Amino acid sequence: MRDNGSANRKALRIAVVGAGAIGGLIAARYSQAGHQVCVVARGAHLTAIQEKGLRLRATATAAVAQSATEELVHLDADDDPAKFGEQDIVFIVTKGHGIAPLLPRLRSLIGRDTVVVPAINGIPWWYFHREGSANQGRVIRALDPSGQMFVDLDSERLVGCVVYVAAEVPEPGLIVHGGSNALIFGEPSNQDSPRVQTLAQSWRDTGMDAKVSLQIRREIWAKLTGNLSFNTVAALTGCHMQQILERPGLMRIVTAMLNESIAVAHAYAGDIGVNAERRIEMARKIGPVRPSTLQDYDAMRRPELEGLLTSVIELAHLANISVPTILDIHALALAKAQTLGLVD
Repeated sequence: MRDNGSANRKALRIAVVGAGAIGGLIAARYSQAGHQVCVVARGAHLTAIQEKGLRLRATATAAVAQSATEELVHLDADDDPAKFGEQDIVFIVTKGHGIAPLLPRLRSLIGRDTVVVPAINGIPWWYFHREGSANQGRVIRALDPSGQMFVDLDSERLVGCVVYVAAEVPEPGLIVHGGSNALIFGEPSNQDSPRVQTLAQSWRDTGMDAKVSLQIRREIWAKLTGNLSFNTVAALTGCHMQQILERPGLMRIVTAMLNESIAVAHAYAGDIGVNAERRIEMARKIGPVRPSTLQDYDAMRRPELEGLLTSVIELAHLANISVPTILDIHALALAKAQTLGLVD
């Protein structure tokens, strides 16, 4: 077990629902810090975790396959959340389109004081919960067509989370973690609270980086502007981040998407502290990482277009903001996913 200064802190019961690249890393680091961790996974990845444990390999970047640093973490794992009982923290680390049918299955994990942390990409379904504007309580139909998600999970349990972690699952039971390891936590109400401070400190105690934001939606948009542009261009071209940055034609598309999405962000969250130029400079520091949407297409997994693109288009239309490049890229990404049989 690592000594990260957490020996005198209470061990937490933590469930990680979705133990892929990001979820597996979160689970492994919390387990190594002495917390009682269980994971909900499926398929060959679940079988590998159950039979051999989860291998965690640290590299300079997630694109580097070789490394001398590899750790084995044994985790309590199952595909049925009902096996684990009530938890202190439940991390939801799945694709956005998979959350709605999952929420009713999580009830056995949730006790009186359980905190639920959706550590997901894109606009979250709870975006307008306690948001404070005339849109407060609005359902984002691209994410929650029936409005059932607010019924299936008490939104007062939610804490927002923005993930800056680079990781991949190159084979079942192995997570390759490269570079960044930061989580940003924030209350939907934009207030400080003991629970959000506890969450951030618990992640710091694992040896990772954490921040508390009093404007969590601005953090969501700051990351999303890069994700919806670089991720989808990567998925359509097969290029990793560095290759996109080296191609002027692709960067014209990325820059247009950044400017359009930042305009939408300003309509809903004000100044997010990022313009296209700064977001591109942030991308240059990441290195030759293969964005998650490219990983999804390559692995023949359904891409999370709803949170990254469709929801932004919905919000843009609501605010009467023109997003022609985002519309075009969404059409291409959706057509590719349909052609591959990944979506209907």
